[in-house]
Amino acid sequence: MRATVMYGAGDVRVEEVPDPQLREPTDAVVRIVRSCVCGSDLHPYHSMKRRDRGAPMGHEFLGVVEELGSEVSGVRRGDLVVAPFVWSDNSCVFCREGLHTSCRRGGVFGGGQAEAIRVPQADGTLVRLPVAEDSALLPSLLTLADVYGTGHHAARLGRVGPGTTVTVIGDGAVGLLAVLSAQRMGAERIILMGRHTSRTDLGREFGATDVVAERGEEGVERVRELTGGDGTHAVLEAVGHMPAYETAVGVVRPGGVISRVGVPQYESAPVGFGSLFGGNVTLTGGPAPVRAYIDELLPDVLEGRVEPGRVFDRTVGLDETPEGYRAMDRREALKVLIAP
Repeated sequence: MRATVMYGAGDVRVEEVPDPQLREPTDAVVRIVRSCVCGSDLHPYHSMKRRDRGAPMGHEFLGVVEELGSEVSGVRRGDLVVAPFVWSDNSCVFCREGLHTSCRRGGVFGGGQAEAIRVPQADGTLVRLPVAEDSALLPSLLTLADVYGTGHHAARLGRVGPGTTVTVIGDGAVGLLAVLSAQRMGAERIILMGRHTSRTDLGREFGATDVVAERGEEGVERVRELTGGDGTHAVLEAVGHMPAYETAVGVVRPGGVISRVGVPQYESAPVGFGSLFGGNVTLTGGPAPVRAYIDELLPDVLEGRVEPGRVFDRTVGLDETPEGYRAMDRREALKVLIAP
């Protein structure tokens, strides 16, 4: 089959690789119908060291079940399914607590930008979708694999609700869907910090009430001006670099929450009296356990109340995936959909 592999920074290829096969009785093999390039894929695209054996790329996909292990009973051959970017058994103590990213039998997908993929722990991971594989809803349903669930996770951990004010840092797909999630949860005011007009315009359509294009201290001052000097109850940080965290510290309201879901993150950051402690600020966030959210988010997508798939602004065939990476890296595309 054809699959996307990365050999080093900037070196993405689509090659022939062995077809996926069942290895465990809990496995399934899924023929991929839609996948995409994630903003997090751009981090190895910038920094991955050269290697002789390519790394399989892609962790977001929809597909049709083609083969089932002997212990799989929750899905059938021919079902259209979505898979979270982390596989899980959906039954261990951490999964039962809604923390599927820490599943004792879990792992992170690679190889979703391909024609097919092996899915471990298929019963716990795959969610059946009640639509045909040519449905117009596929782009929005695909966001349930990662970016919509991640935006929802940011807002949920940020304690967003009716009457709250929110700052979203980052106008990538996750940031925009954090805006959508905050609006869905009833936020009173949503300030989107971003500089790309085509993206921030979509952010306004998703529910942003204000856009702040300034960065650094100027951006902090602008958010403070918009909030009467107080800052916002929640700051959803969807970038993952230190300047974004410093901005979050600058715009969070006393007693507020900084919720981090951006990648790649950082190992040290201000958490002392002058940054978080003195203002009773909560710092939270992490990889989104999107399997815990799919059942909640799916009905609104199926019924058309939200359209998170609007973050996809370019579609390529599988063999054009390297160009999809280049387009996202050059900011020529927000998020690239792959149709194998």
